[in-house]
Amino acid sequence: MPRRDDNQDMASQQTEQRLLALLEGLVQEVQPDRHDTRPITLASRLDRDLGLDSLARSELLLRIEQAFGKRLPESALLAETPGDLLQQLKSDTAQPPHPEPPTTSAGPTRPAAPAGSEGKVTGEPGEADTLNAAMDWHLERHPDLPHLYLYGDRDDPETLSYGELDRGARRVAAALVSRGVRAGDRIALMLPTSRDYFIAFFGVLRAGAVPVPIYPPARPAQLEEHLRRHGRILNNAGARLLITVAEARSVAHLLHAEAPHCHIATLAELDEAPEAQAPAVPAANDLALLQYTSGSTGDPKGVQLTHAQLLANIRAMGQRLQARPDDVFVSWLPLYHDMGLIAAWLASLYYGIPLVVMSPLSFLSRPLRWLELIDRHRGTISGAPNFGYELCLRALTPERMQGLDLSSWRVAFNGAEPVSADTMEQFGKRLAPCGLQSSALMPVYGLAEAAVGLCVASPGRGVVIDTVNRERFEASGEAWPESNPAAAQRFVNCGPPLPGYRLRIVDAQGHELDERLEGDIEFQGPSATDGYFDNPEESAKLRHDGWLRTGDRGYLASGDLHISGRLKDVVVRGGRNLYPYDIEAAVGDLEGIRKGCVAVFGNPDPATGAEALVVVAETQEQDPARRRELHHAVADSVVDIVNVPADEIVLAPPHSVLKTSSGKIRRAATREHYRQGRLGKQAAPVWRQVVRLSLRARLQRWKMHLGKARYAIYYAYGWTIFGLGAALFALIGLPLPRLSWRWRVARHLSRGMAALAGIRLEIRGLEQLPGNQPFVLVANHASYLDVLILTASLPCALRYLAKEELESRSASRIPLTRMGALFVERFDPRQAEQDMQQAEHAVAAGDSLAIFPEGTFGPKPGLGDFHMGAFLTAAHAGVPVVPVAIEGTRERLRGREWRPHPGRVTLHVGAPLQPKGSDWNAALQLKNEAYAFILENCGESRHSG
Repeated sequence: MPRRDDNQDMASQQTEQRLLALLEGLVQEVQPDRHDTRPITLASRLDRDLGLDSLARSELLLRIEQAFGKRLPESALLAETPGDLLQQLKSDTAQPPHPEPPTTSAGPTRPAAPAGSEGKVTGEPGEADTLNAAMDWHLERHPDLPHLYLYGDRDDPETLSYGELDRGARRVAAALVSRGVRAGDRIALMLPTSRDYFIAFFGVLRAGAVPVPIYPPARPAQLEEHLRRHGRILNNAGARLLITVAEARSVAHLLHAEAPHCHIATLAELDEAPEAQAPAVPAANDLALLQYTSGSTGDPKGVQLTHAQLLANIRAMGQRLQARPDDVFVSWLPLYHDMGLIAAWLASLYYGIPLVVMSPLSFLSRPLRWLELIDRHRGTISGAPNFGYELCLRALTPERMQGLDLSSWRVAFNGAEPVSADTMEQFGKRLAPCGLQSSALMPVYGLAEAAVGLCVASPGRGVVIDTVNRERFEASGEAWPESNPAAAQRFVNCGPPLPGYRLRIVDAQGHELDERLEGDIEFQGPSATDGYFDNPEESAKLRHDGWLRTGDRGYLASGDLHISGRLKDVVVRGGRNLYPYDIEAAVGDLEGIRKGCVAVFGNPDPATGAEALVVVAETQEQDPARRRELHHAVADSVVDIVNVPADEIVLAPPHSVLKTSSGKIRRAATREHYRQGRLGKQAAPVWRQVVRLSLRARLQRWKMHLGKARYAIYYAYGWTIFGLGAALFALIGLPLPRLSWRWRVARHLSRGMAALAGIRLEIRGLEQLPGNQPFVLVANHASYLDVLILTASLPCALRYLAKEELESRSASRIPLTRMGALFVERFDPRQAEQDMQQAEHAVAAGDSLAIFPEGTFGPKPGLGDFHMGAFLTAAHAGVPVVPVAIEGTRERLRGREWRPHPGRVTLHVGAPLQPKGSDWNAALQLKNEAYAFILENCGESRHSG
């Protein structure tokens, strides 16, 4: 009869064998071309030997839990070897799989509040010009309002109110001031997602200093290497202090060696400091954040963002997403990344939205906990990079979906890395039984140089896919619609620019391209960075004729952005930016690798959009055993540098890595050779290369001239259409005896001109126009096309109010007079008052008026202030005001330029606003209500000027 110890040993061996077999299967899937033939043992390193990154580890934990019927703790994600995982399986910390979430509600219940407030956020700190002032606004109204729900290892969250956050932050600020920190000093933060991070970050702001977030090491064992590699960032930022974990004390000497002026402190040390003098109060244009976007051993690039820029981006995102007091944000996004820091936390803080927070490590170890917290807290806004949705799809099982309710989730954004249409479609389909509406799914686009958000669609639109002809797109960059799936390439629609922002697509020479032509993406907006901190060379490269280069490629269709590729060499893996220079420099130092002959690039998967990390390193080594050692050394080096294993390592013969004439690595060209299987192949004869390059150059010039000629043809064609339409109206419409007849002809001609010029009209709410009484129509004014659009869209005759300068020119006076226009003086108050009395008499006589209350327009986007004349006229005459928002005309004919562009224009007709009296206050109320409607629907923000 076997002894009990023998049975235990046998069971342990079986567990070990099952674990190694499971791991072997996963490695074969992740690394099908793995060169290391050594068997997997309990001592194998998961990253260096087996090439498993954090996403593959997450998949491994899911498979272990399913195979062994146990739930591993979050710390299992930090395991270094299969032996560590085996110990986790045997330990008491392993629990039965997937316990039911607690039934007691831990949701964002609001505490008792002052009378009348009902514990809710009413309004927003719209007058705040800094993050500090926004916090003060909330502290004055509801200091005890829960702001953060922090989930750690326990099932119940730790709650942090506005008041608690501020009290902790003020203690930190006092300690910083007592240590000599002055306004504008940079303070680095290297902390995990925790209460300490939030308090430290806002403590730096309360001191008038500038936070510099740095991502913390995934494992304590990496702390030494982590600090060494971040020395360049700390030096570039001129950081005086690094607030980090206590374990960093043991390697403080390394920090002093890499950044001699930077010292280490923990939050506990700062929290115990005595009170000091009052900290500095920042101003709107003071620096609020340094967001580093580049590698640590390369040329660090810290995006400079002021308080005003951060608030501008937060307000634009909130306006587009229709942020409201009953929203709940659920996030696992890293706080060192702009999407987690700004879009999730700082935006939630500004709008008074409770933020439910779990750490990225917790998400990677249990992806479905994210969805469970959305259910538990009735989350309305949440999002992730594409890989986050992929991880959830892998973890979903019918059992895990039972009882999951995602019906509250109204905005499920996907950004920070390429968005896969397949992933979004599968996610919506799989979770539809759980109440997730497909309309909630929202691809977005942004970049740190714009703070975070740049293109976001309105909620409820869902995922929109543009299918274009693949062959034509690859050959000429034309995104021509294609209905045949076999010939189509799919691009995800990332939505239009946020209110107050502008996009344009330019060719290699910097000339603006028409819609559906691929080129480089540039933008303007109120949160556009002023440049990179202490890096004038890179800052100069960022700007182009008043626009900022994004480094991405794409095209516009109906004003919406579609991303097609990237100019930047950055590789995006798991929502993190990896920079080739860091890896290339380290691999090039290995013995046996040709120094300066290493290329690192991303190779995107067409199905998922995820990028494989590829390392091409030249070597003269031919011995198979030595090549295996070299391959292993390269793999180790990659993990040391970026904590992510390479997906493929190619040891190529000399001259495989392509370079420019000045010796710079041509990563894109090397990637193309890699894809085509041409690495290391002998180059074509020189004469053939010369001929090929000459033909290619001629083709590119021909394409450039063709593009210019095509636009010149459209330019001439468009103005020919407008000129012929005006001539026809002068011959046919103006002589007609009745205004209603003239208006009818003008409407039909305007519709025809718009259609022939490629301007697609979309009219919403036309049925709300009053049909049996006069009214005053007010609309925003963004372009010379506005009159054409209104005339083409409205079924009834209106009399426009025009500036008096137009009356002095016969070319404009005659047609405007025949159309019943009333001329008003803008600068002489006495004459203007008489002109408005004339407008009131016209309304009293039964005429309806069309007025642009902004008065004029310029090239800069934004809704200007409204003059009171239109609203006083309506109030005095007792007739309704009809607000009309015109969206898109500025893009079709910008500012005072005369270059038309085809595309969509939308007219939003609002419900009539009835005056509640005839005095100034009644007119002011009409103005405010009309302004609010037009601001919400015109696609632009309030004019910043």
